[in-house]
Amino acid sequence: MNMAGHWEADRTASFARRLGRSAAELGESGGTTTCPDIWELSNGDVAVIGRDLTDVLASRLPDDVSVGADERVVVIPRSMLVAAKPDIPDA
Repeated sequence: MNMAGHWEADRTASFARRLGRSAAELGESGGTTTCPDIWELSNGDVAVIGRDLTDVLASRLPDDVSVGADERVVVIPRSMLVAAKPDIPDA
C-alpha cells in the first residue's frame, strides 16, 4: 500500500514462478505461445495473463465493483485457476 492507503502495483517486480501449470499442459494453448497464465511476482503479488474483456463485462459488474481507468477485467480459463490452487497460500 502507498501513503494514500490504497494498493499500487510495483512496476519493478519481476516474474518469480508460475502458479499452477502452463496453458499447453492444460490443453488451453491452441498450439500457440500466446496463452493465458498466472504468475507470482518477486514481491508476492500475482500477474494474470488473459483475455481483456473489460469492454464486454464492465456493464455487468456488481453494484459495489468498478474498474479504474488503469485497470482491466482479465479472463482466464477456470482450469488454470483450479490448477494453481495448490500453489496459492491459504494466508
